[in-house]
Amino acid sequence: MHAQLGDHLIVESPATGATKRDGEVVGLHHADGTPPYDVRWSDTGRVTLVYPGPDAHVHHPEHDPKAGRLH
Repeated sequence: MHAQLGDHLIVESPATGATKRDGEVVGLHHADGTPPYDVRWSDTGRVTLVYPGPDAHVHHPEHDPKAGRLH
């Protein structure tokens, strides 16, 4: 797993695929983007150190050139 600042970490239920939790990667501990990550969780706004498990994946937001912002 590799992430960059601003990517989203999504943790899903292995049985249903439903999102259990998601947050923004706000800190990297390794230059190559491997875990662990500092993640700001969308449900609480808190930042925690995360070692993602097999139920997690990284979503890389795509840049929208028309809007000039990430979405």
